[in-house]
Amino acid sequence: MKKNIYSILRGTFLVSDDSFKNWRMILFISVLAIVMIASSHSADKKVHEIARLSNEAKDLRSAFVDGRKTLSELKKESVVSVKMKKKGLKTSEVPPQKIKVKSKE
Repeated sequence: MKKNIYSILRGTFLVSDDSFKNWRMILFISVLAIVMIASSHSADKKVHEIARLSNEAKDLRSAFVDGRKTLSELKKESVVSVKMKKKGLKTSEVPPQKIKVKSKE
């Protein structure tokens, strides 16, 4: 047991005759660690992107509701008539009439 610990601390397990299998394992574990770190960073980026898009969607929804409210107020007849009075127009007293066109057939 002591001999294995001393060989690990001194690094002799990396330069001995059968060290090729040790280097393969170290290389494999290193590659796995790099893949795990890259995957973690990718997941973090996606989480941040989802949060940003969610906030942007909330802002756009709020702007849409505000615009719809403004539009519904501007479409009211009373608001339209006040704005037209400022421009010199007034509502007609005579109701509109339908024009019927008869075909020659």
